[in-house]
Amino acid sequence: MTAPPLPVLAAHAADWRYAAWPEGLEHHARRALLDWFAATLPGARQPPATLLAAALADERGEGSAICYVDGQRGSARHAALLNGIASHTVEFDDIHRDSGLHPGSPTVAAALAVAQARGASMDALLRAMAAGYEVGGRIALAVQPSHYRMWHTTATVGTIAAAVAAAVLLDCDANQVGHAIALAATMSGGLQQAFRGSGMSKPMHPGHAAEAGVLAARAAAVGITGAPDVLDGPAGFAAATSDSTGRWDLALAGLGTRFVIGEMTFKNHGCCGHIFPALDGLLAMKARQPFRPEDVLRIHVAGYRATAEMCDRPSVRTEQEARFSMQYCVAALLHHGAVRLNAFTPERLHDPVLHAFMPRVSVSLAPELVDAYPRRRAARLRLELRDGQVFEHEQPTRKGDPEDPLTDEELDAKFSELTEPVLGKLGAMTLRDLIRRGAELPGPVMPAPVPM
Repeated sequence: MTAPPLPVLAAHAADWRYAAWPEGLEHHARRALLDWFAATLPGARQPPATLLAAALADERGEGSAICYVDGQRGSARHAALLNGIASHTVEFDDIHRDSGLHPGSPTVAAALAVAQARGASMDALLRAMAAGYEVGGRIALAVQPSHYRMWHTTATVGTIAAAVAAAVLLDCDANQVGHAIALAATMSGGLQQAFRGSGMSKPMHPGHAAEAGVLAARAAAVGITGAPDVLDGPAGFAAATSDSTGRWDLALAGLGTRFVIGEMTFKNHGCCGHIFPALDGLLAMKARQPFRPEDVLRIHVAGYRATAEMCDRPSVRTEQEARFSMQYCVAALLHHGAVRLNAFTPERLHDPVLHAFMPRVSVSLAPELVDAYPRRRAARLRLELRDGQVFEHEQPTRKGDPEDPLTDEELDAKFSELTEPVLGKLGAMTLRDLIRRGAELPGPVMPAPVPM
């Protein structure tokens, strides 16, 4: 590569303010916004967002940005923080499969808060989202797969994606966007260990990324500068968080012709995405050869490194542990037909039937699947039934990935399923139609009564 990456990415991001939409891409951006609300609104009713909203109520500040956790208006940074946390809580937020980044949680949280604070249009919001997704996804490509061994990409690169989206909405030029990227890169953080065990750290990551991204953008907009070689320098972001100074030729390939926001994975299960190939594979096996949970002697799942290292959890106690447990999610799928929000209710989490089934599920590393990650997320399954029958299946893709995307109808159904308990049927329909076709920004939502 002849040019350093930061100015190239900054110039591309700044162009999103005025360039014509590539064909069909605005529709993809609206799909991403719809999916963000689907993930965010149920998370806005749960800790840690609810706990932090109460703790930070005296720091709300003045402004027009909407915190969807408590429905109040305030400063953009306050709203970005809390909405970013809410958006990552129920594990239904989008994924850029090739880079491992969940761009929506931090990027939309930051962009929507700044857009509301400035009274921007829907078009301006969608353009800023596209810019943030693009820069974030490509920087994540430059540092993967080694970055993901220790770092949570959504927390680290998500800070940069959020900063880009906010800077575009602040009408920053290419030079200022570059400084926003540089400032965000040195503010980023988020450790894998935070979600390899218990605790509430993981959803805090994109909330912090969104808030820090807004800070970086606002700093750059008023003339605060960052290091121009912070991405690829010898002590820069890539060198510090991956095994090289960045695979920038790969990251910048197709810039301006292929777009991250048009290649998103929208989740079809409410758990860690590294479990998806196994769940989809089991559904395919069951469709070919119907079986009942009580028929199962054992199930073995061989996957790529993240599946084996993060999702082999034979026992669980908390909701977060269950969402990252292959054993629990397989048990829930086979007993209840799906892994959605109701798979993680307290009743299900303590269901002795599910816990009794979990030891029948084992997980291992399939070395031949490792090199294909992250662009290919596959699993190999071996199912043994009590009557002696044995079935094997390789699941090469996940439902929701670009090769098998959720249709608009399926995405609308997901949105309705996740938001109607919060907004009611009419409220959810009104918000969906605004996001799908409206020219104005989403505003406050009217929640349905919380069941007693």
